[in-house]
Amino acid sequence: MIFIVVKFKTRPEYTENFMELAADFTSATRAEPGNKWFEWSRSVEEPDTFVLVEAFENDAAGDHVNSDHFKQAMIDLKPALVETPHIISRTVDGDDWDRMGELRVD
Repeated sequence: MIFIVVKFKTRPEYTENFMELAADFTSATRAEPGNKWFEWSRSVEEPDTFVLVEAFENDAAGDHVNSDHFKQAMIDLKPALVETPHIISRTVDGDDWDRMGELRVD
């Protein structure tokens, strides 16, 4: 599985509406074959920073970045950003979330 985390730091005038700006990109990506999840969070320490956690089946990640909606999102999101997003993209074992071994809730 391809596991990706991306941090988007927004300009003040775009921060409150950033998720609205990313809505079409989000729904189109979630509908892609091979998409496992595409989940946004907002940093509690840096409210202008949005964190995207996404996963794809191995072959699907390449299709994602070549899709029309990905290319359009790169155009649409760019004016809202302070800097180039930071990314971690890795191939990992497994095909879904695992349970945390250090903490068990019964």
